[in-house]
Amino acid sequence: MRKQIIWIFSLLMMFMLVLTGCFKGEQTDKPEDIDPPVDSEGVDSEDDELGDEGNNEAGDGKDGDENEAEGENGVESDMSSETVARQLFLVDVNGQLASQTIELPATKEAATQVLEHLVVGGPVTSMLPNGFQAVLPEGTEILGLNLKEDGTMIVDVSNEFENYEADDELTVIQSMTYTLTQFENVERIQLWINGHPQDVMPVDGTPIGESYSRADGINLVASQGVDYMNSEAVTMYFPAEYNENRYYVPVTQHIGTDDDNVFEAIVESLLSGPTHSLNMTHVFNDQTLLLDEPKLEDGVLELVFNQEILKDADKAVISDEVMETLVRTLTEQNQVEAVEVKVEDIEQLTNENGETYDEPITAQNFMSAEKL
Repeated sequence: MRKQIIWIFSLLMMFMLVLTGCFKGEQTDKPEDIDPPVDSEGVDSEDDELGDEGNNEAGDGKDGDENEAEGENGVESDMSSETVARQLFLVDVNGQLASQTIELPATKEAATQVLEHLVVGGPVTSMLPNGFQAVLPEGTEILGLNLKEDGTMIVDVSNEFENYEADDELTVIQSMTYTLTQFENVERIQLWINGHPQDVMPVDGTPIGESYSRADGINLVASQGVDYMNSEAVTMYFPAEYNENRYYVPVTQHIGTDDDNVFEAIVESLLSGPTHSLNMTHVFNDQTLLLDEPKLEDGVLELVFNQEILKDADKAVISDEVMETLVRTLTEQNQVEAVEVKVEDIEQLTNENGETYDEPITAQNFMSAEKL
């Protein structure tokens, strides 16, 4: 009997050891990774701030995962560096809007960031170049942004936005428009105030329709002696200077376009220089002539001038201001991506630093000149 008890006890002990081993083996196995729910999506807080009406209006916008990859509401942003060069359209000492390129911290919310840097008393205050001022009324908050697939950026601002002077109304909407359309996928803006879409500006009632774009112009100048029925609104760039800060002012005015080549009309207008009412520099020699009709091929506009366009004919030097005036102005035209300048009997042009112009010039070639 005693042997039977010992045998039964031994069997129980062996059974318990087997169970213990199995239990430990399960505990040491690595748990499997858990996938997130299939339907989970990132949340775009700025879309939410526009409210239900805003999301319905811009229902074609990017989803959260795409925004994380591309930046705010589809606006691409560079997160690979600590700062990114951004253009801010600010008011200069003469009351004209002009872009100043300022290094701002890299962020996915790039569009919100640049707008916040247009606000008086905002973060741009310590960065303002000599003679420049912010544009949006003090206390203005950016309540939400939403980019639609057609390139329209809905901009929802707080009620403080309405605290500008009537004379500044165009300056305000133009500054916002040109600053936001520096992003490649933003074509125009639609203004909302505190969640309500606007078709006129709130102070002086300037009509803005469903959206406002660069086609509506900037620093508008009345054109004298121009037949508006046979003319086209063109934005041209002229250099200006204040306390050794050199920059370029965009000016929109109507120019006559009797023939089919609008580029020739633009160049001739540049050669005539800015109107006397503008405090800007005329950079072309009086005898400068465009010799041939401008030719556009694959986005490159070819211009041929006489030697009077040169700063130094013996060394084939063309003024940096002349080149930048031409390129900035002509690349505002949708078809023109770059400009190739040629001069009669000159094989190779150089800039003022002795560097040769070996290929067509884009507006991007001059961006670094504006950095502070």
